[in-house]
Amino acid sequence: MRLVIARCSVDYTGRLNAHLPEATRLLMHKGDGSLLVHSDGGSYKPLNWMSPPCSFSVEELDDDDTAAGVVERWRVVHKKSGDALTVRIFELIHDSAHDLGVDPGLQKDGVEADLQRLLAEQIGLVEDGAQLVRREYPTAIGPVDHMVRDINGNHIAIEVKRKANIDAVEQLTRYLELLNRDPVLAPVRGILAAQSIAPQARTLAVDRGIEVLLLDYDAMKGVDSGAPTLF
Repeated sequence: MRLVIARCSVDYTGRLNAHLPEATRLLMHKGDGSLLVHSDGGSYKPLNWMSPPCSFSVEELDDDDTAAGVVERWRVVHKKSGDALTVRIFELIHDSAHDLGVDPGLQKDGVEADLQRLLAEQIGLVEDGAQLVRREYPTAIGPVDHMVRDINGNHIAIEVKRKANIDAVEQLTRYLELLNRDPVLAPVRGILAAQSIAPQARTLAVDRGIEVLLLDYDAMKGVDSGAPTLF
């Protein structure tokens, strides 16, 4: 991971256009290719970002940049959508790189771990004829909770959450982009399985072709009746 503190401006172009005027910010360029722009506020959420798969380059400065005092210009382009993030750096304050190694992944709380285990044991709740291939299916960017085959032999990647938000949709999207590059697995569908899902996350999931499976934790434990509902 490369961490840069710089006085910079940021422009996002593509499906929407956005501009961050010149200010001092933290730029995080991760090993997966993503770039995140942070301010000293707003908690964990970046001001702007580009998710993988994307390309990163340092461009030559034009006359306008030079006249404005720009010392370095970055361009990050999403390989599928073509959306672009342009960072104009006016002053480099700090620049360091760190090898974080392989992350073991998030250790889930009891309810989420139980949901994952129960769904594996009751995989028919996903759809009729579904068969579990493997729990914690490994990928280069972390394990998918469940890899499943449907009745036609096609693969389904399932991510299990207690409460699903937009970050969960982004996580499953990254898994699907990677898995669908493998000709042995493709095409791979995605299902986000959760006890509850935020409305914004549901909208984003549907837009990306990801199905949503609502899980009834008590019913799966046999405490109450009912069944998950697939939307």
